[in-house]
Parts: sequence; structure tokens; C-alpha cells
Amino acid sequence: MLKEDYILMGGVKIPKLGLGTWQMSENEAEEATLNALKLGYRQIDTAGAYGNEAGVGRGIKRYGARREEIFITTKIQAEIKTAEGAAEAIENSLRLLDTDYIDLMLIHAPMPWDEICYRKPRPSHRYEKENIAVWKVMEKYLESGKLRAIGVSNFEIHDILNIIENTSIKPAVNQVRCYIGHTPRKAIDFAKEQGIIIQAYSPNATGRLLSDETANRLAKKYGVTVPQLAIKYDLQLGTQPLPKTTNALHMEENCKLNFDISADDMQILESLGTVDLVREK
Repeated sequence: MLKEDYILMGGVKIPKLGLGTWQMSENEAEEATLNALKLGYRQIDTAGAYGNEAGVGRGIKRYGARREEIFITTKIQAEIKTAEGAAEAIENSLRLLDTDYIDLMLIHAPMPWDEICYRKPRPSHRYEKENIAVWKVMEKYLESGKLRAIGVSNFEIHDILNIIENTSIKPAVNQVRCYIGHTPRKAIDFAKEQGIIIQAYSPNATGRLLSDETANRLAKKYGVTVPQLAIKYDLQLGTQPLPKTTNALHMEENCKLNFDISADDMQILESLGTVDLVREK
């Protein structure tokens, strides 16, 4: 599994499995990155908002691989909605990661977190112009070679269409929560239609799936752990999972996915909860 890739728009290869580093300190991210790379992981996901980009960069340096062998994903903070702020954020990520280029840069969310799109009712201000301004800066960095691919995170259909209809380059990725009990079917279907890869963060529901009766029953049926079942579920949905762990043993378990969930069992797992995460309006 660790050697398999998806192909993003533009021809950039992205590993099918990556390591998430959300809620890790700099030191934890450094050690987790190093351990993951030793096990054969090739993608590390971080963000400006995580405060651990420097740790990820140190872990990569300690591992010592050629830069082109590692795929780095990071994100512009959701609160940054100006061209000047976007350029500063990208330069800061390059500096903290200690790299000449970033493989995938995302806008972390379509709105600042205190106005985030999951809230109801939806805010009247959707930051359309602001997201376009940020995106156009990302396009320039893509053209310069400092970014290899660009995308979004936590974006709704309205927000993605705003980018598609008003800029030159489609988002290659939309990174969203996607796990058993929280399957964003509309987001997945829309992304497929547009040629966008869905990255699935928190595939194990930040640990909550460990107590789910159905997930445990089916994991036992396949002779795997609940996290293995959850990661495989995301892969069979056609998404790219980013399991997060600081435990090297769990990292190793998470990439042992030599089994297939049957179509009937996939239906059972999806029936545990689909969400209208990505809306048209």
C-alpha cells in the first residue's frame, strides 16, 4: 500500500496513504515523521495552524532521503484571506519545513474557523473574493515551482465552484473529515466528477471508532484492527486517508491492508452515517 499512488490533476503522484500530524507538538511531529519514513510512508501532512511544520521538516532531514522521495502537504491558515497574507504564509511554510518546494499546498478552510462552514445557518459572507485572491497567489507559486500542486480543505461545493469558475487551475484536492459514521457522499461524488481527489483526515474518528459495535464486529470478521478497517474503508471509497498516530507500532499496523471489505459490508459501514458536508448553497 505504501508504494501505491493516486495521480493528481497535472500529473503529480500522491501516495495513497499518508501520516497526519494534527494535534502533535513540534517534537512529536519530528519523531512521528522520522518513524513513519523509516516504515516506508512517503507523505506527511501538516499545516501552518498545527504549529509543527518545523518538527516535520526536522524529521525529514533526520531521515536523510532525497527530497523528491517525500511528499509534503501543508496548509495556509483559514484566517488568512489576503494575497499578501497568502504569500507570507507560503514563504513561512517553506522556511519552517526547510525545503525549496512543497508538494501540495491547501487553503485550510473557506472561512476563518470561528465562522466555519459546518455551522448552521450558513454565514452570509462566504469569502468568495478573498479565497480567489489567496488561490491566485497559490497559482503563481505553482507556476514558479515552489508548489507542485494546490488544493483546498473543508470546502463546500459552492466554495469549490467559486474557485473553478474564477481562476485558471482547479483544486487538485479537497481534504475533509471522512470516516465510518461520517461519510461525505455528496463531497466524494462531486470530487469524482471534477477529477478532484478527496483526502480523508481523521479516518479513525480521532479514536471514537474504537468503541463502535459495528466497526468492531467487522474488524473481527476480517481479522484486522478497527483502525485498519477504517483506513481500508476510506481507500475503497476512493479517498486518500491520513491516519494520525505518534505510535510507531500503530503506524506499522495502519499500512498492513492486505484485505478487501466486501460490497455488502461497505454498504453497512456507509449506512452508519452519511453527512451533507459539502453543500451547493
